[in-house]
Amino acid sequence: MTKPETDTELTPKEPLQGEAHGGTATREQAEAAVRTLMEWIGENPNREGLLGTPGRVARAYQELFSGYNEDPKEILRRTFEEVEGYDEMVVLRDIRFESHCEHHILPIIGRAHVAYLPSHRVIGISKLARIVDIYARRLQIQEKLTVQIADTIDEVLRPKGVAVVVQASHECMTTRGVHKSGVSMVTSRMTGDFRSDASTRREFLNIIGNPATRDM
Repeated sequence: MTKPETDTELTPKEPLQGEAHGGTATREQAEAAVRTLMEWIGENPNREGLLGTPGRVARAYQELFSGYNEDPKEILRRTFEEVEGYDEMVVLRDIRFESHCEHHILPIIGRAHVAYLPSHRVIGISKLARIVDIYARRLQIQEKLTVQIADTIDEVLRPKGVAVVVQASHECMTTRGVHKSGVSMVTSRMTGDFRSDASTRREFLNIIGNPATRDM
């Protein structure tokens, strides 16, 4: 009879990293701010087509920035030790995400590739995607997003190494400012064996392919 998988809790539960949707601001204040912006651009928030817009924007922000209400370290606490000695890298490619830049609150659309080298324990693959989503659903810059994903996995799971590559298009650059469409940004973070062992790093990069040639 196959023994059931056992799981191990790695770290004590930590508090959430932010208050729900705006800290001390209320929904009413958020909707009032939207109405103020509408007036500032020259619109009339009281016309029929816009009467429900402040509420819809507030609800959209609640979804788009839901990452402030989740603790990414808590997601990684449940691991599995019965892996039959598996010690090769685990790679999850093409994790699509939507984020927003913290400078203009405009969309960042991209894909993340995440890998780790297990050290006696593994996690469910959906957890890797959830870590990406939690950090993406906050105001971000891509460099910080890349580091947060990698360092959280490294800190909690304590593997032999973590590798993260993120490729994304930034609408703060494509729809305003320099208006350069078709441009994507690639960032990476390597820890442990991925940083110190060139062959391990090369194997990971070969598995995910050349990010610059991949469609987002």
